[in-house]
Amino acid sequence: MNLENISLVLIYGAMGVYTIGMIAFAIDLTSADRGGTRRAGNIGMTVTVLAFVLHLSGTVLRGVAASRVPWANMYEFTLTFTCVAAGAYLVLARGRDLRSLGAFVNGLVLLSLGMAVAVLYVRVQGTPPILDNYWLVIHVSTATIAMGLFAFGALLSALQLVQLRQESKALTASDGSTVVEERPSRWRALPSAAELEQGAFRITVVGFLLWTFTLIAGAIWAEHAWGRPWNWDPKETMSLVVWGFYGAYLHARSTRGWEGKRAAWLNVIGIIALFINYYVINFFADSLHSYAGV
Repeated sequence: MNLENISLVLIYGAMGVYTIGMIAFAIDLTSADRGGTRRAGNIGMTVTVLAFVLHLSGTVLRGVAASRVPWANMYEFTLTFTCVAAGAYLVLARGRDLRSLGAFVNGLVLLSLGMAVAVLYVRVQGTPPILDNYWLVIHVSTATIAMGLFAFGALLSALQLVQLRQESKALTASDGSTVVEERPSRWRALPSAAELEQGAFRITVVGFLLWTFTLIAGAIWAEHAWGRPWNWDPKETMSLVVWGFYGAYLHARSTRGWEGKRAAWLNVIGIIALFINYYVINFFADSLHSYAGV
């Protein structure tokens, strides 16, 4: 068995372990309101660490098998950005109890990896001449990290929308007074909407800075490869649109006082635009970036 096949086996193994972790976290999420030691959540966290190790190992071996960095096509890029998202979750979970988010993080990573192995997988190939440049490491690595952070931040914003709906529910008592309804038990273990919003904002700030550098590095690489820094290529244009969405989110959140539902929706729209750029443009647009492996 060669390194490419070992890498694929490790990724399948990571998917299996992520699934176990997701189930454990789901059990913890639905029973956390009962108190106790939250054994299922502890199991989920331990299992997720193991899944991340398998995931990281499979990604690294893919790069070793190709004798280059493992993000030269959509399959490898997906392996890497999901590894970043899972790693960001585990790092943040070291400082606070985020077990209640584990089922959603594992589900997001598992869905993306499933798409990678089922639709995006390609055999290890040599580096195309246009990619055989040190800017492949600089430009694409920052884009990969940014996408992983954006995905995690958007997940927090989506959960924020759920929590806002639960927290705003009210019941009218028999005397006509308004009584705020307590959050249902299945959501009680999640952080509050305000905490989720704060976490999403901080993560997205870092992702936006990296995405800004991605655009700058891409322009420098384009000047080196094609003789001009900007070609209005579909992927370039959509990348700029993505930057605009996230810039609007951060500006509205920081200076315009947009908080709560409106800010969360901007962040969710941003990740939708990013996935359109990643999937739709690569599959259906005539792009200078069609060397991405599909």
